Amino acid sequence: MEMHQVRYFIAAARTLSFTRAAEQSHVSQPALTAALKKLEAELGGPLFHREHNRLTLTELGRRMEPLLAEVLDRADAARSAAESLRLLKQAPVRVGVMPTLGPVRLARFLSGFEQAHPGIEVAIREGRPADLGAWLDADMLDAAILNPLDLPAETCRIEPLYTERYVVLLPPEHPLRDRDALALTDLTRQPYVDRLACEMRERVVATCGAKGVELYARYRSEREDWVQAMVAANLGFAFMPEHSITHPGTIQRALSDPHVERTVALATMRGRPQPPAVAAFVRAARAHRWLA
Repeated sequence: MEMHQVRYFIAAARTLSFTRAAEQSHVSQPALTAALKKLEAELGGPLFHREHNRLTLTELGRRMEPLLAEVLDRADAARSAAESLRLLKQAPVRVGVMPTLGPVRLARFLSGFEQAHPGIEVAIREGRPADLGAWLDADMLDAAILNPLDLPAETCRIEPLYTERYVVLLPPEHPLRDRDALALTDLTRQPYVDRLACEMRERVVATCGAKGVELYARYRSEREDWVQAMVAANLGFAFMPEHSITHPGTIQRALSDPHVERTVALATMRGRPQPPAVAAFVRAARAHRWLA
């Protein structure tokens, strides 16, 4: 199977026309159909039906289309990455961040890093802590900034950057807004917005259950900005790390019972050689005053 065959097949599958597919692929129609016949021979069956003047995918064609589309996307991504590296003449530092990390705090660090190391490129990839750990292990990331939770200390080097507490995020007109601090028991049966991306969500829910606190979320989202916007729209309260709050239309109150906090750390792989750009990023992250 050759890439031009895959490209011709995807073009024909999406246009359902050999003529338009040939035009999009900048080849003659006979060349396109010949390549598709070779592809069908390799796959063991026809990929298209001809119905009068209409072209449709066979069952084999329908099954192959998403698989070969992924092959084509990966090939294009590899080509793009290779071209980027050729132009940059260096690999970017691949940094993973968890979705609940406050973007403003990270952006301030990156701004200082850019001033100190103006020639270094940084590629940010978002993922949950478990995914970031897997990507680190697979050498898809150079470093990750995350709540380490269950990362294996025997394979990962974990260096704490800062600790932050969880607070209660309230709408500005919430009936509990006048209190300086809130206990979980104060929040039972209050309208609640569930942060599905929270890496400590299961622990918070378990604590609520142990204390007999009844939480039912009529609204939930994996996106931090949507959660904060829903709180601001008076749809309920949310539990948030204090430095992740960015929405001006909300207020925060301390969570006093229990006191919940998380550690944000820099994770790298033990024993893995670090190119100069990665080593510079790690040194800068260690030295940065994250809570300044």
